[in-house]
Amino acid sequence: MPINTHSKHVPSLRSRLLLAATVWLLAITLSAGYLVPSFIKSYLIDQEKQQLYLYLDELTALADVDATGKLYLPSKLSNPRFQSPYSGLYWALTVNDTQIRSRSLWDAKITGNDDNGYIGPDEQSLLVVKRKFLLPEIDEPVELAIAANQDKLMATLKKLTHGLWLILLTMAIGILVLTWLQVSWSLWPLKKLQQNLKNVREGNSTELTGFYPLEVRPVIDDLNALLFHYQELLERARNHAGNLSHALKTPIAVLNNEVALLDEEAKQKLSPPLQQLQQHIDYHLGRARMAGAANILAAKTAPSTRVDAISMAMDKVYAHRNVVLVNELDSELNVAVEKRDLDEIIGNLIENSYKWSNSLIRVHQTDSDAHQVTIIIEDDGPGIDASEYESVLKRGVRLDETTPGTGLGLNIVSELAHSYRGSLSLNSSSLGGLKAELLLPLPRK
Repeated sequence: MPINTHSKHVPSLRSRLLLAATVWLLAITLSAGYLVPSFIKSYLIDQEKQQLYLYLDELTALADVDATGKLYLPSKLSNPRFQSPYSGLYWALTVNDTQIRSRSLWDAKITGNDDNGYIGPDEQSLLVVKRKFLLPEIDEPVELAIAANQDKLMATLKKLTHGLWLILLTMAIGILVLTWLQVSWSLWPLKKLQQNLKNVREGNSTELTGFYPLEVRPVIDDLNALLFHYQELLERARNHAGNLSHALKTPIAVLNNEVALLDEEAKQKLSPPLQQLQQHIDYHLGRARMAGAANILAAKTAPSTRVDAISMAMDKVYAHRNVVLVNELDSELNVAVEKRDLDEIIGNLIENSYKWSNSLIRVHQTDSDAHQVTIIIEDDGPGIDASEYESVLKRGVRLDETTPGTGLGLNIVSELAHSYRGSLSLNSSSLGGLKAELLLPLPRK
């Protein structure tokens, strides 16, 4: 199976780093936006209560009983707000059903409880502190209450909260911008590496150049060593192919000369195998030289154009069969396969179809994903049994010995497709014959 190193769902390093920073900043900002106002509110309420407790102590010291046994205050509290109606600062003394209260309460009362809150004049929300104590002249305990309007306190807290959120959002945006700049600057060597790899892939360079950080430098050195080794292997294979070609040329020429001197019966027996041997040697040496010279990283070929060229040649060779090939491939489609290799791949498949089809061959495509395409070549011939689909792809397997061939075509197609990280699979065609599905990579952008 071909190895697909691409993924449609894996985010980039930049996206991962920015997403992690965004999530972390969002968590911190929300936590701070919730916790800090809570701390400030608790602090402000505690400060207000401390002041109210001072008034409560003062009220406790002033509370007294007159000669008739009634509760009263012989003097006023120090803060004049207790004398101004609805001023927002109130006190009340309660014993049994009797209550005396500050002038600031006027004709209103403090209502509510600790659970649901307290309400004062003009529906003011009150902060209340209470205390109970005993006076010698009264049997029942006296309840003292000091209340303050907390609307101003809440308004102050609201302003502080808005200011805090503004500061937090400004800081979060600033940190995100700095993080983006830091990530971009940190990943710049990888972007440079990507450009260098593109130059190598397009054949504009043979190695990765430039200065890289210490963390990346070992990878660059290993990649350069691998590229050098790859180029050396190609050069060595090309040289070996040339040397083998020259080494075999003389013995084969001698054999041809010797066969020519034999009688006609012996010549007819030995000439065909010798010619076939020569064809095999030329064929495979040619492929070895071609593979050695091909720049597989920069390969890009339009299969539609190659199908048209191959079909024109096949129409002449198999003119007597009256076969029609319909090319439905997108003219703009390119695959990441070297031109001569693509001719070898498609040529073998189309030639098989010309040999076995009755009258029609159809060539079309289906998009596998953003990085691969499937080219389909199918005919209306007799096809082959489903149990033979895998075996015919093996080297030297032929289902019909009466038809000229070596049994190497489909095996070569499969191996060439695999060398480009593609694949070849056979299936039954809707036309009635054989369907060859050729999975090939698309050029990288």
